[in-house]
Amino acid sequence: MNSMHLRHHEPLLRPLVREDVAIIESWPDYPAEFNELNYALRKDGWLAEFGRRPDTWIYAVEDAGNLIAFTILATTAPGEAEFRIALRADKIGQGLGRTITIDTLAKGFDECGLLRIHLIVRKNNRRAIELYQRLGFTHQGECCKTVNNQPTDFLLMDLPYESHESFIAGSHLGC
Repeated sequence: MNSMHLRHHEPLLRPLVREDVAIIESWPDYPAEFNELNYALRKDGWLAEFGRRPDTWIYAVEDAGNLIAFTILATTAPGEAEFRIALRADKIGQGLGRTITIDTLAKGFDECGLLRIHLIVRKNNRRAIELYQRLGFTHQGECCKTVNNQPTDFLLMDLPYESHESFIAGSHLGC
């Protein structure tokens, strides 16, 4: 174990398996500030949407043997993918999103050979926006999409491989 990690154990990213889907679909709802994200966890949510797409990597995240999150890297063009993350409701606000995002980005760039990872984030999700900025993502624009029959404003953010490498070289990830 890396001596820089303060936690006793770190979340483990592994490929999502069919049995994980039922567990994720049974997770409790998010707290009120994130309740518009509940759809992502349900039967017709992100796993159904992205699970059938070619060139998509979906990871389950375990911590102490418990499924606590999943992430998605969905190819959008050669060498590029969109990133998504969903944490179990009781894991929000514990710093796990940062660790899991860093691990997923590393897999995308180092194992999948991606040259660029991008994402959309709700404009009202300040915590996530600030995390992504600290990890090197930059603002590329805005868009409005219909989610659950509601117009939803998003920021477009982007992380090229070179920016990720600069971040890794200049950071102390375990601190």
